[in-house]
Amino acid sequence: MQDYLFEIQLKVRDYECDIQGIVNNAVYQSYLEHARHEYLQSKSISFKQLTEEGKMLMVSRIEMDFKRSLTSGDSFLVKLKIARQGIKLIFFEDIYRVSDQALCLKAKVEVIAQIDGKLTRGEIFDTLNL
Repeated sequence: MQDYLFEIQLKVRDYECDIQGIVNNAVYQSYLEHARHEYLQSKSISFKQLTEEGKMLMVSRIEMDFKRSLTSGDSFLVKLKIARQGIKLIFFEDIYRVSDQALCLKAKVEVIAQIDGKLTRGEIFDTLNL
């Protein structure tokens, strides 16, 4: 994909690996979430401030397709793009190992919004200038 909106480089830490010596599957969700939050910050959007204002952006579904394993010390890029789909904001996030540009993970993260405890039709996503 050539139309990524944002990317961030991270590095695998030893404690993120399982007994097989590869990144534990659950850790990938943390990488994806960190990239989404950094993307918001790059757009001058504070996730914390939104929450304090009663605007809750929440993951409603995640699909992850594991392609190759990351191991301790690997540097990697999380790249993302977004799309609106009904009431949802969809993050398409891919993780690439830096050393060989190998695709390690493809993810689709669906996000919904509540304002003051009520589910919205996603209007907030239009106002965030994403």
